Amino acid sequence: MHPFRISKANARRLPALGAAVFLTLGLFTAQSQAASVGATAPAPSQAQGYADSAPRSIPVPKSPDAMSNGSRFRISSQDSAEETSPAPAPAVKSAKTGKTDKTGRLSSALAADECGDLSGVINATGSALVQQLKALPQITCTYPLFNLTGEDARKAFREPQMVTVANALRDASATYAGNNNADIGQLVLFLRAGYYVQDNHADVVGDYGTALDTAARGALDAFFAAPRSKDVTDANGEILNEVVTLIDSTHAAGRYAGVVKWLLGSYDGTWPSQMNLSMQHVEWVVENGFKAKNDDRGWRAALKADPAILDTWAGFITRNGAQLNRLDVVSNVGRYLGYALDIPELKDRVRPLLKDLINRYPNVGPTAPITMNLGWYTRQYDRGNCAAYAICDLGDRVLPVILPIQHTCNAGLKIRAQDVSPDQLASTCTSLINQDAYFHRVIGDKGAIPGDVNTNLEVVVFDDYTNYSLYAWAIYNIDVDNGGMYEEGNPAVPGNQARFIAHEAHWLRPDFQIWNLNHEYTHYLDGRYNMYGDFEAGIVTPTIWWVEGIAENISYGYRNERNADAIAEAGKNTYKLSDLFDTVYGQDEDPEVNSNRVYRWGWLAVRYMLQAHPADMETVLNKYRTGDWNGARTFLKQTIGTSYDAGFATWLATTCATADCGPLPEASVVAPTTPLCTISDPRQFDKNCRRDNLAAATGNYSYHFVYLPAGTKQLTITSSGGTGNADLYYGGGSWATTGSYQSKSTNAGNNETLTIDNPPSGWVYFSLAAAQDFSGVSLSTQSK
Repeated sequence: MHPFRISKANARRLPALGAAVFLTLGLFTAQSQAASVGATAPAPSQAQGYADSAPRSIPVPKSPDAMSNGSRFRISSQDSAEETSPAPAPAVKSAKTGKTDKTGRLSSALAADECGDLSGVINATGSALVQQLKALPQITCTYPLFNLTGEDARKAFREPQMVTVANALRDASATYAGNNNADIGQLVLFLRAGYYVQDNHADVVGDYGTALDTAARGALDAFFAAPRSKDVTDANGEILNEVVTLIDSTHAAGRYAGVVKWLLGSYDGTWPSQMNLSMQHVEWVVENGFKAKNDDRGWRAALKADPAILDTWAGFITRNGAQLNRLDVVSNVGRYLGYALDIPELKDRVRPLLKDLINRYPNVGPTAPITMNLGWYTRQYDRGNCAAYAICDLGDRVLPVILPIQHTCNAGLKIRAQDVSPDQLASTCTSLINQDAYFHRVIGDKGAIPGDVNTNLEVVVFDDYTNYSLYAWAIYNIDVDNGGMYEEGNPAVPGNQARFIAHEAHWLRPDFQIWNLNHEYTHYLDGRYNMYGDFEAGIVTPTIWWVEGIAENISYGYRNERNADAIAEAGKNTYKLSDLFDTVYGQDEDPEVNSNRVYRWGWLAVRYMLQAHPADMETVLNKYRTGDWNGARTFLKQTIGTSYDAGFATWLATTCATADCGPLPEASVVAPTTPLCTISDPRQFDKNCRRDNLAAATGNYSYHFVYLPAGTKQLTITSSGGTGNADLYYGGGSWATTGSYQSKSTNAGNNETLTIDNPPSGWVYFSLAAAQDFSGVSLSTQSK
């Protein structure tokens, strides 16, 4: 998955299906059936000093519900309308229905019945245009102008028209009375609509230049010079909130830093609703001011010229601290104070302000959005200096409060969660354990990559994306502008903890799912059993077609879901197979194209190779398992080359069109099936063999044992198939029972796995205990 804002040094972070663009494109459905989290012991915080990211970590693409901007956590109602260009029209209430128009534009009924025909505005010029605008019965009658396209957009918003209205606004502002009695609001909204439409249709409207810059700033200067522009009333707020937004539209944040300072210094919780909206719109001004390339909005320069704005900003938060309630304007605007750390000249001044704010309020509950966001900015812009803010232990402090639930599925799988039920924990365990067996039925089981010590995985589940984005960075030292993160770490280091950090797919409630659970669990399995060593080494040559393609195939196949998006792509015949072997992240500037190629076409390429050329896939995987990346690349690009392109195209046109691309074959890339045991005693196992058709009645056992030579490093015992419910117990040097054992796997059904590291030499004992009558069960051992 394409990394988002990730350290490239030894980092493997596959995004868990989704990126900012996925919100718009809706590319993926939730990748899991169950969701839950909990682990055994609390993991120590990795955020001490904001260390570099662990090796081999894979960011998860954002969910359709995740925030799409670079901010840590947006909480206001305007989140969905965030802009990098002039803001769209705010939501209005229909005069007829009293209901908010969710598009933020005037309803057709209001436009037609009360506002009349806008053709006069569109076609007028000069003073006639100003008269047409002022003749509109109310401000909201301008809202349809935001929808103009084509010739209407050109006629209405070409630069001379905008200059005319800006000059009219300048003149009208001289006698501004603090309300819309002089129809000044219609002029402001016309300018906002023009900037908005030109930003989206510059090829039609034409360029804006210095003439408009001069006129617009003259209009803003005049408005803010009017004494009544500072009236704290709804009547003034109705105009002021639009003029504040116009500051952002004109890219003039720095010029009006004094206005922002006045708003920050004057605001309190008693402001009426329209004035409160003015304060909300300050968020656009400051955020886009900080983000502007080369400070072309002058905001950073204005802060350097008047650093006292920072003190006013901090005072704005503390003075209104009682309002901090997670959905408040103080948190929304206040958190951007942290961006000032990105201005070197202001670091010394802003550090004590942030230290005070971060530690003044609780890091959990209603005040968390301000404290955790400001803490995150210190990580982004003052990394390695957590001591200056007294938050080096922040992750350790919030961990037990935010992730109190710990649960062990089996020796190889733990869950740590924020808020999941026992049934949800159990269903998550079952989902993953059964997926493990499914993965090996497809890929085969040659054992773990030699030297890979990631013998267990911790799944961490936050309650929703909001909690993930607020806390995961501090607890696990990860970036959170994604949908989750798989942290493989260094699989060669003893004690390394592989971890999938995720959140519930809260938009699917009441159904319980963890976003991308099964896709990301496949990455863990693929990294442990197929891909040698560290991920960064593995992508020196293009392996993403396999990495993402197998994750998609296993996830959809295990859940028995149809990959409708990929099947639809097949009909387009966009890529040759030989081209897909070259897939890397970020191959195209268009995120939709990247996503299609990485995920949908990765699914298609891997599925075709597993079906049509399993022996070739076995050759490739054998090279991947030993880290022979160049050898695998040579085989794919030279030995295979273009020879399968025609077959792939035929498969897309036929099998995908008629049979949903056909089933995912099981054991098509596997080593020979584990052989049957040959010793006559049905209880005894050879070193690596299986016994089939095992059975026992409820409360009874199927007892077994195997002899392990000295130096055996690992024993894996696996049961599968059949009916009923058999649980697996290991007793070491003694018979294994439910009352006497060293380890156990007790999932629902018969899919159980135990991995014993450094078992004793000699005879060891294990058994299947019948939680319910079982029959037809297969049991196998693998030792190395």
